[in-house]
Amino acid sequence: MKLSNIAIPTALAILANAEKAPVFKPFDKSQLSKSSFFEQFDSDDWSQLWKISKAKKDDEFSYTGEWAVEEHKIFPGLKGDKGLVLKTKAAHHAIHVPLETPFDNTDNTLVAQYEVKLQEGLSCGGAYVKLLSAEGGPSDDVEFNNESPYQVMFGPDKCGTTNKVHLILRRKNPNTGVYEEKHLAVPPLARTVKTSTLYTLIIEPTQEFEIRINGEVVKAGNLLDEGVFEPSFDPPKEIPDESDEKPADWDDRAKIPDPEQTEKPEDWDETAPYMIPDPEAVKPESWDESAEEFIPDPEAEKPEDWDEEEDGEWIAPTIPNPECEAHGCGKWIAPKIKNPAYKGKWTQPLIDNPDYKGEWAPKNIANPDWYHDATPSDLEPIGAIGFELWSMDADILFDDIYLGHSVEEAELIGNDTWAKKFELEQDAVLAYSDDTKANDESGAEEEVVKATGGDDAFAQLQSFIDDAQEYLDLFMSDPVNTLSSRPAEAALYGGLSFIVASIVLFVVSSILNVFTPAPTQAKKEKNPVAEAEAEVEVEQVETKEETTSTSVQE
Repeated sequence: MKLSNIAIPTALAILANAEKAPVFKPFDKSQLSKSSFFEQFDSDDWSQLWKISKAKKDDEFSYTGEWAVEEHKIFPGLKGDKGLVLKTKAAHHAIHVPLETPFDNTDNTLVAQYEVKLQEGLSCGGAYVKLLSAEGGPSDDVEFNNESPYQVMFGPDKCGTTNKVHLILRRKNPNTGVYEEKHLAVPPLARTVKTSTLYTLIIEPTQEFEIRINGEVVKAGNLLDEGVFEPSFDPPKEIPDESDEKPADWDDRAKIPDPEQTEKPEDWDETAPYMIPDPEAVKPESWDESAEEFIPDPEAEKPEDWDEEEDGEWIAPTIPNPECEAHGCGKWIAPKIKNPAYKGKWTQPLIDNPDYKGEWAPKNIANPDWYHDATPSDLEPIGAIGFELWSMDADILFDDIYLGHSVEEAELIGNDTWAKKFELEQDAVLAYSDDTKANDESGAEEEVVKATGGDDAFAQLQSFIDDAQEYLDLFMSDPVNTLSSRPAEAALYGGLSFIVASIVLFVVSSILNVFTPAPTQAKKEKNPVAEAEAEVEVEQVETKEETTSTSVQE
């Protein structure tokens, strides 16, 4: 929730809580090895180290998003604690910091860790970090952009139905020299709460890896295990032989028509109806066939401007017979049931094909392009750390960015930075919740659930509405990119829009039919055929009205 939307007493409580918060103290970097990188944004010269990109990509988009280093705006923890903040909504952002010495994890452990605080939530956008390649990466001549080569992409991404923590490694094919992205096949879910979340990636030289969120392992495995990454780090050893052809006598029909039953049996009745009147149904004793189901409306009056010479004889519209409210009226018709004798149209039955050989597939041959990537953990040298993001939400805060070889160092940083502020942020959340409940009894509890990442039915419905509104805003600002990047949601929201529009049109049409004057004779002389047709049309209108009313009630 934005601060501007918080009730005044609640906002004052949060500000008062911030004033009481402990003062931020920078982490002692002397505890880290010389090869480690750590950024807390506690220095005013951050803009000299971090390079904001203003690159342009043809006529498609430009990196116009603004960056700033500022204190937390929502649920503050430590007073004076600052972070790198993505400022602009619905814009492309890019920023990176070059490393003094390229980071090399050959035969070593790689640990990447950083904090994310979604101060306005994350309806659609990324908050992941890229470990940029030293070779071919951004330089004084080439600004950081989406095509800058990277070695690792790691962190949360949420948009519509997508919600995951990316883990992508770029590896070069030694045969072709082309880089391929290896995606974690089943990534964990991202945390979309508005308090600080700590993301940690560990890749060991044994090819084991871990993803931790707030210090807890949420995903672990081995880079080389089959199915863990898509595509796998090793290409398949065998591939289908493209020159292989299916033999002419290969029969891949599992079922064939029964050659012994080529004609329809003589007792097969195709004319038997699917439904028949229930022979066991009995007319209720209260049913009155002598009473009409519809009667002329006794309160209807002929319009003053009705001219019988021009308009014909005026006929009052019909209404449901009030005497039939407690029982049925009119001719009784037995309800229908499925006809036990129904067989439908006859078709030749199928039997198992005695000559069936199975589905044909070309034989496999050795893959001439096969290679073995024994140590995908040995990434190429990393020359910079960057954020290249697009988001519909502003004020995403990044802090305490670490890159090193030591799990112990990452844990030390997490305990000294994230753990302390997270505990204070939780106190701020509780203070906000208690104050909101005390000052607003008109549904503020649901707002608290949304602000703190709740997961009840109300929050889920509100989240769906927010996602739909966000998609519409995004479509209006960039329709081509929206449709191409999120086709599933285009189909979902388009289908829902069509259904809603159809319902609205149906209801409006029904209302108009109800208020349309009843059909009358066109001639002054009575015409029995025209009168019968008019009565049928009126009954159809009344029936449609009843159907509409029933649907609305249901």
